[in-house]
Amino acid sequence: MFIKNYLFIFIITIMFSFFDKVDAKYEKIFFDFNIIDINGNDLNFDNFKGKTILLVNVASKCGFTKQYADLQSLYEKYQDKGFVVIAVPSNQFGEQEPGTNKEIKNFCETNFGITFPITSKVDVKGADAHKIYVWAKDNFGSSAIPKWNFHKLLINKNGKIIDAFSSFTKPDSKKITNIIEKIL
Repeated sequence: MFIKNYLFIFIITIMFSFFDKVDAKYEKIFFDFNIIDINGNDLNFDNFKGKTILLVNVASKCGFTKQYADLQSLYEKYQDKGFVVIAVPSNQFGEQEPGTNKEIKNFCETNFGITFPITSKVDVKGADAHKIYVWAKDNFGSSAIPKWNFHKLLINKNGKIIDAFSSFTKPDSKKITNIIEKIL
């Protein structure tokens, strides 16, 4: 009886694990999009074609904000190999990014020495989500939708999402760096 119950639970678990998956159609790739950067200029993702991207929604007043330091270290470690971090400020989680773009930029540069691209503040989920996050959901499923600040999307050189990581996964974790090293 125990084995039968165990097998039933195992089969149900496997079945439900596929429900979140989406068949990626990739009518567009990451490099087909653009966004306004923190300085108010157009940031065309086509400029990063052929690079590996870590797209991270960020906030200045969050318990995970210290991950900015890890993101900067990761960027410095791999940037010469074609790796870019792109930070996307959002105020959608606990209103932890209330500042203006100028205040966000100053905070990042002063406290963490950030040199990787930062975008203007946008929505990353819901009806007003920036089109890059709509694209991510359409092509990678609900795991691409940020659940909190410092959610990470790893995008390969071909402009397709490889994996999504929760806020709890540190940028310099082996879970992330092993994949980065394989796809650079």
